Amino acid sequence: MALKNDKIAIIHEDKTTHFVEVYIDPEVDGTNAFKAQQPEQKPLPEFASNWPSLPQLDWPANPLAVSGYRRTWEIAFANLRQPTAQNGFVNNYIDTAFNNHLFMWDSAFITMFGKYAHHSFEFIGTLDNLYCKQMPDGFIGRELSIETGENHLHRHDPGSTGPNILPWAEWLHYEQTGDKQRLSKVFAPLLGLHRWIALNRTWKDGTYWGCGWSCGMDNQLRVEHDKLDYSHHSHASWIDVTLHQYLSASYLIKMHQELASKEDVSDLENELVNLKQVVNAKMWDPEQQFYFDTWRDDSLSDIKSIGAYWALLTDIVPEENIGSFIAHLDDEKTFKRPHRIPTMSADCRHYKDEGEYWRGGVWAPTNYMVLKGLEKHGYHKLAFDIAKNHVQHVADIYGKTDTLWENYAPELPVQGNPAKSEFVGWTGLSLVSILIEFVFGIKMDVPNKRIDIHPYLAEGYSLKGLHFGSLGTVDIEVLPENGLLNPAERVKVTTGLDLYINIPSR
Repeated sequence: MALKNDKIAIIHEDKTTHFVEVYIDPEVDGTNAFKAQQPEQKPLPEFASNWPSLPQLDWPANPLAVSGYRRTWEIAFANLRQPTAQNGFVNNYIDTAFNNHLFMWDSAFITMFGKYAHHSFEFIGTLDNLYCKQMPDGFIGRELSIETGENHLHRHDPGSTGPNILPWAEWLHYEQTGDKQRLSKVFAPLLGLHRWIALNRTWKDGTYWGCGWSCGMDNQLRVEHDKLDYSHHSHASWIDVTLHQYLSASYLIKMHQELASKEDVSDLENELVNLKQVVNAKMWDPEQQFYFDTWRDDSLSDIKSIGAYWALLTDIVPEENIGSFIAHLDDEKTFKRPHRIPTMSADCRHYKDEGEYWRGGVWAPTNYMVLKGLEKHGYHKLAFDIAKNHVQHVADIYGKTDTLWENYAPELPVQGNPAKSEFVGWTGLSLVSILIEFVFGIKMDVPNKRIDIHPYLAEGYSLKGLHFGSLGTVDIEVLPENGLLNPAERVKVTTGLDLYINIPSR
């Protein structure tokens, strides 16, 4: 039974369980083009035949990183899958490589390195399998079975969705490809999801609640009691979940402007104004110069989580606080550990030397998030230092184990405990995006036909066959420093494209 009442709600009774579902404001159902999309019938590409067309990097001083880069793509191509009649997916996709489920934020991060092979396989199409499963009221689940296509959790379960970083992922893809047609197609489902979370996951001051599963950092133990770990909100305002929504609203407004959309986004604009004020008034500790979760009585948590650094991807941090907030990343007492960056500060009571998953483990996705935030605020040299440290650890451990791992230990030159192997998976970020963008310092902006190059690495290196969207390819060679103080003297760019090449002076 499905009843519609003046377009306000759809009431559906499951024929098997007789459970009644009410979908409020089901306006996204008619605007989500992925719902009617036919399944892709394209064969999967093989690694061996596609490897020569992928960007080829050379770093003579670090052969392990170069070898690990190739191994990353080899594992990634081995994890490509096709939709089936049983799961109802619409696009070829990359398996998360965890538990036979497709995860929302894993998939979003995977697209952030997959963009470098977009000409061989549309990694971004993985997200289409989430969009096509959107419910009438805008909900998209965080975890789908790749066998049945069903949500792992009911949408009103605290762990059912999130982290909502899909608008960020789509915008990064747009910067790399200039694909405005896709941007237009994803805008409606992304807006629907944002509004569902805003309707169902906020406290009265506008901040958001989450849990270990919905924030993505399962066991970080940010709740009042151990037994509530993973699946309870603990009546707290969660700093990272709140920041995810601030980030989502910011990018949805950017998309709205880029597309000249006629959609009324005043709700998003008002939310940004409110959250900026509330987060800085209630979740910032001026003594510790850090953002924290807040408990139900508005007191601050004592867990210093890497999740606070989602703030750097936004404009939420007042200019006078930026320096002291970032300083924790370069402090050996907190986040500057032998392998940077632990997901929990080393002075936290739950911190573990071997990582113990999110209680100090070093993860490629959160590292990438922090690096992109540092880039936004012009901290390029610190981003380089952190990236080089991370890449070297990942490369060295690859050299010992011939594989990549789900996470890494912050204090020891080993993988995390626990950690899955052959994890590509979002660990593909380490020896692809983090290496290219923050160690090699190469950033592409296809819509504006621009490449920025920050050659902080003293050794020589090159990246050839880099696809600049669908416009053509670029070869970049950087000479060893050898006393050359002017960065522009070290860089040679070869391309038939008319591009603006920006090489900032030191």
